[in-house]
Amino acid sequence: MAVPKRRMSRSNTRSRRSQWKTSAPTLAPCSNRACRELKPPHVACPNCGQYAGRAVVAPA
Repeated sequence: MAVPKRRMSRSNTRSRRSQWKTSAPTLAPCSNRACRELKPPHVACPNCGQYAGRAVVAPA
């Protein structure tokens, strides 16, 4: 099993962790012309309940 020979310094640890970044979630407009609310792609619209042009869940 690989084990580090020396303890990693605090500055090296922090500079490595500085690359951990979050990104904003991708949002796409609803395909329903009456709705057009932003929603995550490949997900039923939480506002109107449609996915790919057909109703799949009851609107909220």
